[in-house]
Amino acid sequence: MTAGLAALGLLATTSAVAPALAADGPASTLRGTLDNGGNYVLHTPTDWNGTLLVWNPGYGRTGEAPAGPSEGVTAWLLDQGFALAGTTASAGGWNVEHLIDNQPYLLEVVEDELGQPGDVIAWGSSMGGLTTAALMERYPEDFDAGLPLCGSVAGTVPMLNGSLDGSFALRTLLAPGDDRLELVDIRDEGARQAAFREVLDEAQATPEGRARIALAASVAQVPTWTQPGTDEPDRKDLDALQEQLYAAFMFGVISPRQPLEERAGGNFSWNTGVDYSQSLVHSGNASLVRALYRDAGLSLAEDLGTLAGAERISADQQAVDYMQRNATPTGDLQGPVLTLHETGDTAPTVAQAATYADRVRGQGDRPLLRQAFVDRPGHCDYADAEVAALVVTLQERLDTGRWADLAQPGTLNALADDLAEAGGLERGGVFATYQPDHMLRPEREDAR
Repeated sequence: MTAGLAALGLLATTSAVAPALAADGPASTLRGTLDNGGNYVLHTPTDWNGTLLVWNPGYGRTGEAPAGPSEGVTAWLLDQGFALAGTTASAGGWNVEHLIDNQPYLLEVVEDELGQPGDVIAWGSSMGGLTTAALMERYPEDFDAGLPLCGSVAGTVPMLNGSLDGSFALRTLLAPGDDRLELVDIRDEGARQAAFREVLDEAQATPEGRARIALAASVAQVPTWTQPGTDEPDRKDLDALQEQLYAAFMFGVISPRQPLEERAGGNFSWNTGVDYSQSLVHSGNASLVRALYRDAGLSLAEDLGTLAGAERISADQQAVDYMQRNATPTGDLQGPVLTLHETGDTAPTVAQAATYADRVRGQGDRPLLRQAFVDRPGHCDYADAEVAALVVTLQERLDTGRWADLAQPGTLNALADDLAEAGGLERGGVFATYQPDHMLRPEREDAR
C-alpha cells in the first residue's frame, strides 16, 4: 500500500473536474455548490471499491470543502479505492443545521456521478463528529455507518451546560461583580473572552486563585492532562495537575457562546438545580481540589456554600429545542458507529463518550456501538495511521456484520502499526483501554 503522495497537489483543485492522475490519487475531482448553498467536493478513485466516505468539517469551516481530516489520510483512502466526498455549510460557526441539511443534496451529486454506493460512511471531526452522530439518526436510510472523531457526540446542550458550570463557578468565586464576565446572553464575545483571560491569569498568580480555578475547572470536567507535548503529571504533583487545568480553561470552558446563541435565538444553557458540591464529588478531581484549598488556607465548604447561594440561570426553552434538534443525539442507531476520543480532550471533554454510550444503551442499540480512545491530551490531533485503522475497522464491520474484537485496543494498535509500516502513514500514540467518566450534566430534554 502506498500513501499516494504524488496526488496531493491536485486534491485542492478548484476546477470542475480535475485531470486524471497517473499515480495513486483520484481519477477525478469534482467541486461545486449544492442547491441549498455550501460547497462540496467529490474525489473518485481510479478503482472504486464501492464505499463512499462523507466528511463533515469542524467548527467555523467555510470555503473549499475538505474530504477528510488530512491530506495523508485522504490520499491513502483514495489509493485503497474509497470514494471521498465532503461539504461545508453556507456560513461558518456552529452551523450543524445546514451541514445536516446538505447531505441529501450531496448524495444526489454522488449518485449522479458514480451511481449508488454499496456502503456510505459518515465521518467528521469535532463539530463534524457531532454532525456524524446526528446523521446516523436523521438519515438512517442513507448512511450505513458512522465514524465520529473527537466529536461532541452527547450534544451541544450538555457540552455548553458544562462550560456554564465552570464559568459560573469562576466568576462567582473570583469576580462576582464584574459584568464583563458574561455567562449567557452574550453581547460582545471578544470582550468576554479578554475579561475571562484577565481574571484567570490574575488568579493563577496566587494559591487562593489557583485553588478556585481548579474547582471551577473540575465542575466543568476538565481533565488533568490537557496539554499536547507535556508528560502526564504525577497524581501527587498538585502544582502540575493544577497547571494543566489552568492551561486548558479558556479553550475548554470559555468557548465561544455568542454565535451559538444567535443561531439558537437565545440562551440554551441553565444551572438551576445543580448541586456543585456533588459535581465536585463526581468530577474525579475532588481530592486535588481539597488539597489545593487546604494548602491555600481556604475553606472549600464556604466556597461551595457561596456557589449554592448564588443566583442561578434559566434557559430559553425555544433555544434549547433548537440546539437539541441541531444537535443533541438520542442514541437511536440503525447502523454501526465507532467513536474516537483522546483521553485528555477538553472541547469536548471525553465524558461525552460515556454519556453517548448511555443514550445508545437506553435505546437498546448498544451492540451497534464501539468506542476507541487514544491515551494523550489534545483535540482531534490524530495520527494518519490511527484514523486509517478506524476506517478499515468500520469497513470490516460492515462487510462481516459483526464486531468481534475488531475495535479492541490491541487489534487497533496492531492494525495501525501495519498500516504505518506498509502505507507510510504517520503513527502517533496508542489505543488504550479507557473508561471515561459520565457527564455531570447529561440532560437532553429537561431545560428546567
